[in-house]
Formats: sequence, C-alpha cells, structure tokens
Amino acid sequence: MIENETPGTAAARLTGCAVTGERPLTGAVTEVALDGGQLVIVKGDSAPGAVRAEAAGLRWLADAGTVRVPAVRGMDEHWLVTDHVRTGPPSARAAVRFGRDLAALHASGAPAFGAPPPGGPTDAYIGLAPMRNVPATDWPNWYAGQRVLPYLRRAVDAGTLRHTEATVVERVCEQLPRLAGPAEPSARLHGDLWNGNVLWGADGHVRLIDPAAHGGHRETDLAMLHLFGCPHLPEVLDGYQEAAPLAPNWPDRIGLHQLFPLLVHVVLFGRGYAEQTLAAARAALAG
Repeated sequence: MIENETPGTAAARLTGCAVTGERPLTGAVTEVALDGGQLVIVKGDSAPGAVRAEAAGLRWLADAGTVRVPAVRGMDEHWLVTDHVRTGPPSARAAVRFGRDLAALHASGAPAFGAPPPGGPTDAYIGLAPMRNVPATDWPNWYAGQRVLPYLRRAVDAGTLRHTEATVVERVCEQLPRLAGPAEPSARLHGDLWNGNVLWGADGHVRLIDPAAHGGHRETDLAMLHLFGCPHLPEVLDGYQEAAPLAPNWPDRIGLHQLFPLLVHVVLFGRGYAEQTLAAARAALAG
C-alpha cells in the first residue's frame, strides 16, 4: 500500500473522483462518498494476489450476465473499489429470482474444476484462508486433493482435530467417487456463498460480494447457503429447481460439500467447529 494512504485517498486515486467523506464499516472495509454523491466500497488487503483474485472473480461472475455483483470501479495490488449496494429487506419474490439467476450463473460454466477466473491467480483465497485453484477434470479427486485434505492436514498438524477424528473425513475422501452423485459439468461458482455475502438490494435484486470464484460443483454453492442460513432459502431453491433441476438425492450430499468450508473454519477459528465438521462427514457417509 502507498504509505499513509487512507481508503479515501485510495478511492480518489483509483477512480479519478474527488472524495467528500468516508465511514469505516469494518477494519478492512470503508464506505466512501465521491463528489456527486455516489457511494463506493473500498476494501484494503495486503495478502499477495488477494485483490486481484477478488476483482477477477467479480468480473467473471458479472460476465455471465446472471446474478448481479457490484461493479469494480478501480483496483491495484492492495485496494479494491466497488459500487456500493443499497440494501433492503429480503423478500420471497427476490429469493425466487435469485435462485433462477444462480442456476444460470452455474450453467454458464467454467473450463475445469478448480479453474480460476480469467486473470485470477492460482493462489487465491476463501475469506482470510488460502485457496489454490489448480484445474482438473475429475471432481471427486479434485475436491478431495485440492480442497478437503489440505485443510484436514493443517487442522491435525495444529492439534485442532485429533488423528482419530480425522479418519472419518479421510473415509469420505476415499469414498468420494461413490458419494459424489451423478457426474456434473464444471459450474461457475461464487465459491464462498454464505449469507453474509448475499446482499438483498433495495431494488429487489440480490447482489453477491466477496467471491472465492472458481470452477466447481454447483451443489457446493447451495451447500454454503445452507451452512449458516439464508433468508427465504426454500424460495431460493424453488427458483433454482425451476431453472435447472438438481440431481436426485442432492440434499444427502450437503454435508459432503460443506466439509471444505467447515475445515477452513476449523483452521481459522479453532476447535469450536470440529464437531460440526465431523457431523458433516458422518452425514456424507450416511448419504
């Protein structure tokens, strides 16, 4: 970052507009008012490639012309400036539309499982955690080798999960070809689709923020929506199923697709997520 640069001065430099005010939202995110009254969101990140990964993901999702995302107004290696989203209350009607749009986003496809967005780095992030995007043609082996097992090893090495507990997750990985369900083409995923990254716009359209975008299995995004809850989730799923019916028994695979984000939480936040991770693994084996 430029020494002593504030989010406001970064926004002015990257957008070419004068700044009239700024309001911190979190430690890394600031709402900035530009001359003329427009609001933008400025996000600072010093992790190598993090801004480039997020900007590439936003543009890749936008290029699909389906689910809406805030436009990227400017960026460099340390700052990302996007349009502000004016939010409103969630509604069943918006949820159905969001489900249809999400199905269309997934159907727009990706070159391979693990493929990064165009211009995005191989070494990307999911939230604060590293996430490598290495393309592969086989989803079960890719998901086990590139998503689940690396974080399982980190959790065990840190002592957050015991070796005896890790065996249930390892059994899931061994049986993934059987547990994965019918083969699916690589979908264009948001990749970190928990409720906090779903903004209900005041205009009745959902916007998605903070993607960890990559090519993956479409059930993964839906499992993330289940993980921490989402307003009007039944209506979201109704809209999705109307546009692109899911494979039989897909709810039985929710735990399978939640293993990666849960293991990320175990590594980042500790033992408090261990039991939920093990429960997801057991549910996957039972499915």
